Amino acid sequence: MNQLDTWQLVALAAALGWASGIRLYAVLFVVGAVGYAGWFDLPEHLRILSHPLVLAASGFMVFAEFFADKIPGFDTVWDVVHTLIRIPAGAALAAAVFGDSPPAWTLAAAILGGTLAAGSHFTKAGARMLINTSPEPFSNWAASFGEDLLVGTLIYFALAYPLAALIVVAILAAISIWLIPKLWRFVRALVERIGRAFSGAHAGNQAAPRNHGDV
Repeated sequence: MNQLDTWQLVALAAALGWASGIRLYAVLFVVGAVGYAGWFDLPEHLRILSHPLVLAASGFMVFAEFFADKIPGFDTVWDVVHTLIRIPAGAALAAAVFGDSPPAWTLAAAILGGTLAAGSHFTKAGARMLINTSPEPFSNWAASFGEDLLVGTLIYFALAYPLAALIVVAILAAISIWLIPKLWRFVRALVERIGRAFSGAHAGNQAAPRNHGDV
């Protein structure tokens, strides 16, 4: 069993925050399973994730999300619903890493975790909307499997190679900062296009009876 040191606590808080914005249930299950197996001594406030009932619940949701995230179109609906779940959960998990520390540390961890979760979530959601404009499903599946692999690798790095994990999270956060404005412009243009199409169809339906009467 390996005792977590300060670097690992910082890395774990950052990694849990970022990864929660991508695969919240996988984060809950993997961390709980690691603690249950005794591979690492988890912080006290994260040990509840190792309880068999919690593992069963998070494992079931991992199974559900694995398939939901690979259905083009439905994955976007799934992301929208989880906007109100992933971000506060990322903040809570990061805060739990420093649950035994002074309140200022816990609050700082919560702010960091929530911010990282928000950044990764909105990057993922926007990228998926862009990918879903393609009619073929293969790019969607590739992105989903890539996210699965990335989350698992990041959590492993946070436990085994904390400095590497911090560097990876910093790079990923920088990529999100660069991508989010571009993805936001794409999403806004897509919504406006759908709105114009809907308005045009609605106007056409209203005009059709008058034209029919004139004839």
